Amino acid sequence: MTESSRRLPVIQPGSGEGAPPLFDKLAVVGLGLIGGSIALAARQLWPKSLVIGVDDKDVLERAMVRHAIDVAADDPVVMGEADLVVLAAPVEQNIELLSELEHDISGEAIVTDVSSTKRRIVEQSRCLPSRLQFIGGHPLGGAPQPGIDYARPDLFKGRPWLFTPTDDSAGPSLERLQNFAIALGAVPHVMTAATHDRLLAFLSHLPQLAASTLMHVVGEHAGAEGLALTGRGLADTTRLAASPATIWRDICSTNADEITAALDALITELQTLRENVNDPEGVARVFDSAVSWRSILTRQTQSRKPDA
Repeated sequence: MTESSRRLPVIQPGSGEGAPPLFDKLAVVGLGLIGGSIALAARQLWPKSLVIGVDDKDVLERAMVRHAIDVAADDPVVMGEADLVVLAAPVEQNIELLSELEHDISGEAIVTDVSSTKRRIVEQSRCLPSRLQFIGGHPLGGAPQPGIDYARPDLFKGRPWLFTPTDDSAGPSLERLQNFAIALGAVPHVMTAATHDRLLAFLSHLPQLAASTLMHVVGEHAGAEGLALTGRGLADTTRLAASPATIWRDICSTNADEITAALDALITELQTLRENVNDPEGVARVFDSAVSWRSILTRQTQSRKPDA
């Protein structure tokens, strides 16, 4: 047993008031921005439930300070009696954790995740015993900075929460998870894992790779002195470039085929634009299309705001 295991678990009392919980014992494995926000929201909504956090000792200490969890431990055995388990680590780690749940959870439980890719983990979930029902999940909430320090209970308000059940995992368990997402302010959507990965390759993975690559190219060619001259446009366009590679390595490796197809589509358009950069009509075609789609995007995002 490690030193941190001897010091933990730590139990932090809740207020004892609030609505009846949808789950009596919720375990969140990985208390980053998403997992920490789920824990904060659940503890705020259902103080009579027990929120169990599993992560490294330093993260757990910060989560306890923020009153995000009731029980803290770096050993998954602490979540043995959980009736909902949320895997909120990076994708590859979630897949590894999934294979260990049979030994960590003693009874029946619903298991979900927050991974940005779904096919690999849904396939891996088939190894679970029937008492552990896995339904893939992906809340589309985010913030410029990662980590528990930036987690907040309202992160998911008005945001989509995608679920990717298999044929044998639909029914009451899916309904409970959808109600859980709704209670956190999210809007649940159901689709297949394959549809999720194809759609997110364009909606999330491609914008991230494009922004990071753009910032890399501009920085390498303009340098620090050149960047000092830029206006808000470059900063706004490359906001996503602040994301670290640690999470995105796993996303790329678990959705490589769909990301490649999305990159090919972008590269084709860039090559066409390169060939027609002296053609006003060719340039206008891209800009006119972009303005039209951007207008649709703006309307869609505004309609999702809680106060809209």
